Amino acid sequence: MKKIIIAIDGYSSTGKSTIAKRVANTLQYVYIDTGAMYRAVTFLALKRGFISEGKQTLTIDKDSLLIALKQSIIRFEHNSELGVSEIYLNGQNIEKEIRGLSVASYVSEVAKIPEIRAYLVALQREMGREKGVVMDGRDIGTVVFPEAELKIFMTASEEIRAQRRFLELQQKGEVTTYEEVLQNIQKRDYEDTHRKESPLQKALEAIEIDNSSTTIEEVVQKIVSLVRDKK
Repeated sequence: MKKIIIAIDGYSSTGKSTIAKRVANTLQYVYIDTGAMYRAVTFLALKRGFISEGKQTLTIDKDSLLIALKQSIIRFEHNSELGVSEIYLNGQNIEKEIRGLSVASYVSEVAKIPEIRAYLVALQREMGREKGVVMDGRDIGTVVFPEAELKIFMTASEEIRAQRRFLELQQKGEVTTYEEVLQNIQKRDYEDTHRKESPLQKALEAIEIDNSSTTIEEVVQKIVSLVRDKK
């Protein structure tokens, strides 16, 4: 079967990464989590002290962050025990560190920076050059791979996404409330859809999937079926 590029875009906490991973495993494709890449850059910015927040303002030292990013190595490595790909920054596995609220609170702001996006988009395009990839994010089907053979747009209600995220954070031992998680999702939705640089939007030819009331496996099978229909 001819290998293609599968672009999965959509709102935060819609299960894009989980679905994309399972689709990739089923089809034996390479999975690339672009959201994790932006989270990794945010983690780098926080670790190096490039983000400062006052009572009313948020400041990001963009120039220093871009220099640090260009001097860094972001890569994915397959974890054979878990059967998933995990992200590394300069040789350090940061998969756990990038999933907390501390990173989630700033990642949309970091993703707004044009120079950061341009640098990461170039990396993503290189990763997908050979096709046979599943890539998820906010602008895969519109910016990174507008020529992708299959484009999916994931959505679900704010409340359901917040509940899923809240339970996930609880399982990881993070102390937070459902209300805080819901506010964070609403904030990210607004920022993702209103930013000037590559805002979140559904590509014209994208197939929309609302997984508010469907299981992960049902969505995976639907996408796999769409891929096989293209052979």
